[in-house]
Amino acid sequence: MNTTARLAAALSCLALAACATTGPVLMPASPPVAAMPHEVAATPENYADQTVLWGGMILAVSNLADSTEVTVLGYPLDRAQRPVPRAATQGRFILVLPGYAERHDYPDGLFVTATGSLAGTRVGRVQDSEYVYPLVRAEHVHRWPAGYQFDQPTWRVGVGVGIGIR
Repeated sequence: MNTTARLAAALSCLALAACATTGPVLMPASPPVAAMPHEVAATPENYADQTVLWGGMILAVSNLADSTEVTVLGYPLDRAQRPVPRAATQGRFILVLPGYAERHDYPDGLFVTATGSLAGTRVGRVQDSEYVYPLVRAEHVHRWPAGYQFDQPTWRVGVGVGIGIR
């Protein structure tokens, strides 16, 4: 194969790789139910033991005797399973992690995506109002790095004249 053909093959591979999309970060064992946290809170009996794939922003962490509870403000997920904080919230839920989780690893304001099974609900409070939280037995939790929502491809393709006015 001559040098030109090798260069063309390498550039083709690079172009195809640049067009590839990011796949999902979590693959639940069973298909997740298509219900939002506020829907599950309203009729929990319809969703008992169902698998969910939810994400959002951490609001609080509580370490208990044999588990850790992480309260999350739910947001819709994009195709890469990243929470979309510009969208309307979908309700709050509590992730139940087995054992002890270091508070430093789950700080307030961190965005997460989690999969797990629904384990009922709990009535709590949000300021002066009663609130029903769906409980999720977490199987997998992905913690997103700060600024993840601004990650966009850096390559741009455009057509036009290379003249600009400042």
